[in-house]
Amino acid sequence: MASFISTHLKFVLLVSFLHLSSATRRLTESTQLFQYHNGPLLTGKITINLIWYGKFKPSQRAIVSDFVTSLSSSSPQNQPSVATWWKTTDKYYHLARSNEKAAPILSLTLGKQTIDENYSIGKLLTNQQIVRLAAQGEQKEAINVVLTAADVAVEGFCSSKCGTHGSSKGAQVKGGKSYKFAYIWVGNSETQCPGQCAWPFHQPIYGPQTEPLVAPNNDVGLDGMVINLASLLAGTATNPFGNGYFQGPAEAPLEAASACPGVYGKGAYPGYAGNLLVDPSTGASYNAHGANSRKYLVPALFDPSTSSCSTLV
Repeated sequence: MASFISTHLKFVLLVSFLHLSSATRRLTESTQLFQYHNGPLLTGKITINLIWYGKFKPSQRAIVSDFVTSLSSSSPQNQPSVATWWKTTDKYYHLARSNEKAAPILSLTLGKQTIDENYSIGKLLTNQQIVRLAAQGEQKEAINVVLTAADVAVEGFCSSKCGTHGSSKGAQVKGGKSYKFAYIWVGNSETQCPGQCAWPFHQPIYGPQTEPLVAPNNDVGLDGMVINLASLLAGTATNPFGNGYFQGPAEAPLEAASACPGVYGKGAYPGYAGNLLVDPSTGASYNAHGANSRKYLVPALFDPSTSSCSTLV
């Protein structure tokens, strides 16, 4: 089982120990290159199945499901959009398959949603239990996303991670064959560690103490989950099995989004998310429009064609 940490906690650790300048986020200045390690990427039509563990309001579930729907350019969106943000990942596919005649680009759609409001395996979960929950979803041509409620504690949550992505061997199918399936876990940090996993919508635990931004969907926990989910989806697409695109050691890789920690707009630096759009009616900060008139904040993605962090605004 491979497992990779989401962007937020890496940003917190970097700020606390290194007090990064914005220039150090440019991977061109790093001693280790962002490389393709010749492994498979997710390709073709992939469904994203959501597994809700614990109590979430319908309005909260809609924030995430609308975000997943927004990843497709087929959903009507104003610009700059979530779909435009996601297109940066296409560049990884073009590079990986530059010598092939046909390069099937990844196409993501919202799949099934499973709701477990009764905490069927308790409120204190291990990493293995997260994988077992993820295995409840379809395992072929899918990414299974486990989302845990604010009152669920997960091994390593807040202390070392805000979410993870990885892969696991699925159940055997007809003919005795089994498939590796990709999964993501993200926790709602609102009551446990919003300063670590929901920045910039909450004051950070470490680093410069600037005023938190207003969350675009008026939910610090869920808007923070969207940021982490976005980061982990980019990592899952471009490094699903631990041998795709990443920088540094395979056990703790910097991936498409985690290579650009804390960057959401141009001019970002530690404690400042960058120059963002502001909704005049709510004062909320965002950088991407989504489906159903949603607004979201999505992380910068490392652009392999320019070797720099790419932002929408």
